[in-house]
Amino acid sequence: MVLALWVGGLVVVLVLLGLFVFGLRRRLIQRSGGTFDCSLRWDISREPDPTGKGWVYGVARYSGDRVDWFRIFSYDPRPRRSLERASIEVVARRLPEGEEELALLSDSIVLGCLHRGTLLELAMSEDALTGFLAWLEAAPPGQRVNVA
Repeated sequence: MVLALWVGGLVVVLVLLGLFVFGLRRRLIQRSGGTFDCSLRWDISREPDPTGKGWVYGVARYSGDRVDWFRIFSYDPRPRRSLERASIEVVARRLPEGEEELALLSDSIVLGCLHRGTLLELAMSEDALTGFLAWLEAAPPGQRVNVA
């Protein structure tokens, strides 16, 4: 009986510690500012997938001439993807279709991009999209920028 209570208490403490570290990671990512909620679908075909498969919820952070993207449900302090401003080409903009509406945050806009030959999609709010496109257009002189 004592062993069961001790193991149960240990499990509760470990779960609480895990939740604390999870929240602390999110705070540390957001601490430097310039973050926005952004879902990502990496290396997709040219056709939109209305089933909503492949979307991963995350947080993106502006960091100089790149956007670092972090998975939201992860303990890794490093970004999962880094997108350099000079390598991003916006190729399409659309509203979520079919079951995508369930996989993404409400009022998301899907932005199709080409990054170093890889087709990807970013889904973000309209406000975040405005900021993202302004960040792309604010590239230093001499950098080519395509924001369709």
